[in-house]
Amino acid sequence: MDKIPMTPTGHAALETELKQLKSVERPAIIAAIAEAREHGDLSENAEYHSAREKQSFIEGRIKELEGVLSLADVINPAKLSGAIKFGATVTLVDEDTDEEKTWQIVGEHEANIEKGLLNIKSPIARALIGKEEGDSVEVRTPGGEKAYEVLTVAYV
Repeated sequence: MDKIPMTPTGHAALETELKQLKSVERPAIIAAIAEAREHGDLSENAEYHSAREKQSFIEGRIKELEGVLSLADVINPAKLSGAIKFGATVTLVDEDTDEEKTWQIVGEHEANIEKGLLNIKSPIARALIGKEEGDSVEVRTPGGEKAYEVLTVAYV
């Protein structure tokens, strides 16, 4: 299996979610199932079936998180420098609209475009890898061709 790159922040967030699921959500759903069983006939007990479905989701998410964390390759961007690579915080300007955007290139499990966290496997991130400040980058996105200029590259 390939290692999964992630930042220390992303790794900590996944560990926190896993701890929450194991220590709070799992015991709560077990109690909800026990309570629903006490209501009698399980074949027509919607509370029981709902609780079992939620338990299945929680157990699946726990297994997924454990798998991701076991393959995690935590990379601290603060120890990096130079051309754009994993962990870089990049400020770009759209050459057509002059709109500035700032993204940090992160692993796919911590990516969130609304928070400025760009998946390393995205077309924009792949096009940026290896570029430096002042470089022009052309990206083929689902919305069409885009041209950006790299304004700044930082590792925080």
